[in-house]
Amino acid sequence: MKLPHDRVLTFATVLVAAEVALALFAPWVAPYDPLSQSIVARLKGPNAMHLLGTDQLGRDVLARILFGMRSTLLDCVLAVGFALSIGGAIGVAAAFLRGWFERLAMRVMDVIFAFPVMLLAIGIIAVLGPRATSSTIAIAIIYTPIFARLLRGPALVICEAEYVAAARAIGASPWAILIRHVLPNLASVILVQTSLALSSAILVEASLSFLGLGAQPPMPSLGLMLAEGRNFLALAPWSAVFAGFAILLIAFGFNLVGDALRDRLDPRLAKA
Repeated sequence: MKLPHDRVLTFATVLVAAEVALALFAPWVAPYDPLSQSIVARLKGPNAMHLLGTDQLGRDVLARILFGMRSTLLDCVLAVGFALSIGGAIGVAAAFLRGWFERLAMRVMDVIFAFPVMLLAIGIIAVLGPRATSSTIAIAIIYTPIFARLLRGPALVICEAEYVAAARAIGASPWAILIRHVLPNLASVILVQTSLALSSAILVEASLSFLGLGAQPPMPSLGLMLAEGRNFLALAPWSAVFAGFAILLIAFGFNLVGDALRDRLDPRLAKA
């Protein structure tokens, strides 16, 4: 039995809100300092003192996951926000201005889009150096052409609509048309694609951290925790398992929000 769209959206929103709240309030929620080491407590299983156990250096896994979620969400929100601002502006401007600007801008976006995601990210980080800021910049560059292509199509349809032609006929300025007619009608597309992009960006960021190209030790990062924990899977699997589950849960939450918003805002799916 399929759940009503409102229930799915409510559940997804609550899940994402809880994850964001845990990340924002990590300094107060975390039971220990994520960088604090204790050799005598290393590789301990989940217990009353350490609810998710400890890693190979005796650091509390729960504390590191909470701070890792904070780092991951911050990096991905900044990256997707930058990509939306730049890529979205390029896509809308290309649809609105047409002509040589559209051809030039979209060909540049096509060139960037042609590169495989991870290959392009690794190349950018190779130039900038492995650190969290570099992975944020890499993800932003990767998603800029995606937003440009996604918003250009609907913007083309809106710019050819009769109400936009009427606004031009009565002498409305280009900025007034963009602000009053084009952007409000793109709001639903922007909301859906941003949430879906956040879901996939989280996986890209975790992959880069797993490869050692994102946040560097000893800073907590979910992908880095997964990479460090794989060496102790037979002896103490909880660090890798819980870090992987945290990545899964965050990506699932944003992906579910995107799907629920699409079902709610798309009139064709609403009628189905």
